[in-house]
Amino acid sequence: MALLTVALVFELINRNVPDQNELQPLLDAALTVALLTFPVVGAMVASRQPWNSIGWLFCLVGVPFGVSVAANGWAAHTLFENPGSLPAGEVAAWLGAWVFAVPLFAVPAFLFLLFPDGRPPTSRWRPVGWLTVVGLVGITFGSAFAPGRLEEPPFKRIDNPAGIEGAEPLTDAVGAAGFVALFFAVLLGAAALVVRFRRARGDERQQLKWFASAGVLFALAVVVAASPWMGSSDTVGQALILLAFACIPVTAGVAILKHRLYDIDVVINRTLVYGGLTAVLAAVYLGSVLLLQLALDPVTSGSSLAVAVSTLAVAALFRPARARIQGAVDRRFYRRKYDAARTLEGFSVRLREQVDLDALGGELRAVVHDTMQPAHVSLWLRTPEGGR
Repeated sequence: MALLTVALVFELINRNVPDQNELQPLLDAALTVALLTFPVVGAMVASRQPWNSIGWLFCLVGVPFGVSVAANGWAAHTLFENPGSLPAGEVAAWLGAWVFAVPLFAVPAFLFLLFPDGRPPTSRWRPVGWLTVVGLVGITFGSAFAPGRLEEPPFKRIDNPAGIEGAEPLTDAVGAAGFVALFFAVLLGAAALVVRFRRARGDERQQLKWFASAGVLFALAVVVAASPWMGSSDTVGQALILLAFACIPVTAGVAILKHRLYDIDVVINRTLVYGGLTAVLAAVYLGSVLLLQLALDPVTSGSSLAVAVSTLAVAALFRPARARIQGAVDRRFYRRKYDAARTLEGFSVRLREQVDLDALGGELRAVVHDTMQPAHVSLWLRTPEGGR
């Protein structure tokens, strides 16, 4: 947090840094939020569950994150804003260019492998952790000691002060090998997560749902940021990715600490319903606007009648569309809950019409068995005389 504070101070005073745009403060704010979530969540988990390595992992990756952004601010100030005002500007630029990659590549593989209890599913998965370490060492060596100019803006005109002259083939080969090792480590870590989910029951299954929901949100953010309709808004897309990335440690912390653990089912349900509803209504609105404009243009002569009619149509469709989508989601993803609701609904109808107590008792036992699925069902009725 101290390092991020230093980085924010440099961000406020650095005004003459090249290759920046007017949306850079938005990106910096999103980056700060994303980076702070790791050490904050890590401290919460480590203080409550010190045996869980996930908390210490989040605390650990927070340090190079902070070092990287603080070093970038230091270098930008002494190289561009106020040249020569601080020592070791090129060293700071070099440090900020490769330190950030270490936690960025370490988090996915280790988190897939260790979530949620901080241990691999079995001892057979431990080599995946060592493969991750080997990949990190390769990437670090290839990035830190490659000769030539630095690759990260705005320092592309700065020569790497730690570059080994003539060692470019070696650094390229080691860096490429590190990427390959990390790629397979991430794939194997994902496989371990799938194996864990298939075996999980109860709380652990809910924990994995929290983590998976954050992963899906991050993937959607990447897709949206890379979509053509984003146009030239690269900074907005990067900020969106960073905020989605920040959800990963947050959801992991919620799952590990088991805070409102079973609310994830409601979150997933509402996301599916309102995400589908938004897509349907947007398609109906755009389609109706286009069709009505084509049909009414000779009569209305370019007025906004098509937009008004389309808006009213979407408003009228909101409630019935939501009900239908909710039913479809329940039938597809929450079949047991949907069947239980239908069973109770049918029983309530028969309850108003049934007068035979024995038949009613039999139906009640059947309903309890279908909806709750207990191992055994018994019904005790108290008679008016006090017997049973």
